[in-house]
Amino acid sequence: MATTDVETEGQRLRYIDISLVPESRFPVPKSDGYSLYGAILDRLAAVDETTSAHVHDAPLGGLRVSALRGTFGESDQRHHKTILPDQTYNLTLGVTDPADAEVFQALVQALVLDGDQLELTNGTFHVHEFESTNTTHADLLDRASEYENPSVQMQFRSPTCIEEANEVTTMFPHRVPVFNSLVGKWGKTAPQELRFDIDRDTIAGSVIEKPDARAYRTHSVLVNRVTKDNGENRNIFRQGFSGVCEYAFKNASSSVQNAVVALALFAEFGGIGSAVSRGCGDVTVEVSER
Repeated sequence: MATTDVETEGQRLRYIDISLVPESRFPVPKSDGYSLYGAILDRLAAVDETTSAHVHDAPLGGLRVSALRGTFGESDQRHHKTILPDQTYNLTLGVTDPADAEVFQALVQALVLDGDQLELTNGTFHVHEFESTNTTHADLLDRASEYENPSVQMQFRSPTCIEEANEVTTMFPHRVPVFNSLVGKWGKTAPQELRFDIDRDTIAGSVIEKPDARAYRTHSVLVNRVTKDNGENRNIFRQGFSGVCEYAFKNASSSVQNAVVALALFAEFGGIGSAVSRGCGDVTVEVSER
């Protein structure tokens, strides 16, 4: 089933939920986001080479690609898991690119209208469902303003790799790197008049994190492969975390609360941290009154 919104006036943030059915049993890397990203670019190139090149080359990371979610089997192949033919798998995409309409329409053409196949190295998925929703930065701010005493719960569904300095990534859902990452992503995509003037000290002094220790995990995830000068391939890894964390407020002004809640809601579209196009930084967010 495809839900294809047609409103294109102004930039919109788009969230796409895809259900996939495999043709057969086959292995995929445990860090499958990198493979999925490549497969999606290949499908885009088959229908729109210009948009595919734009997505690949865009400095903003405007297409977020989650890891696969579902039930996997063991694999004899090292660092791999097995796709099971009797299972359904889910994949989410987030589009925050300024050319959102063109990227979205190319995705619809590639994965719905021009065939339903997504081919990985060792096997093929068929797109069973393709559903989308959209919003704007202004809409997220309006939603955030509805809460008087909010609490934000984030579920980090895939490894979240937030680079702090010198390619060193944080391994814990600390409030400062999480929301500082989102401030940067929001600022690169939002209209000038909706950007936030909120710094690390303000986040540190206004937000409290309450992680669920039982859900907390650390990861080292493959995000890219590069060819060295001698022709050998080099795997690029990033370190990060997954789990559940609640964020509450202490002595925070209403403007800071609204900004942080809006940033959290934005995370579902843009992801958190680096390598969000390759399976990292995929989150779900629930906001409630305390």
